[in-house]
Amino acid sequence: MATMTMREQLYRQLDKLPDDVVAQIADFTLFVMARKQIAANYAEWSHGQWEYFGLEQLFREDDEVTYTLDEAEEIYQP
Repeated sequence: MATMTMREQLYRQLDKLPDDVVAQIADFTLFVMARKQIAANYAEWSHGQWEYFGLEQLFREDDEVTYTLDEAEEIYQP
């Protein structure tokens, strides 16, 4: 079995955490990036980019639950 990289391990761990914990980690990440003067590209995303990201996460192929477009539109009420 191939050794997972640190990024892959982190991604898998983040994917299993509740949203409030992920939000805290995102805040900490922004703090560290600001301290190291690294641009936070996603902090400047437009509404459309966030919308696309959200839909991309909703319809990920590795998700065990499947959704139809009608179900997603029913949940997402702009």
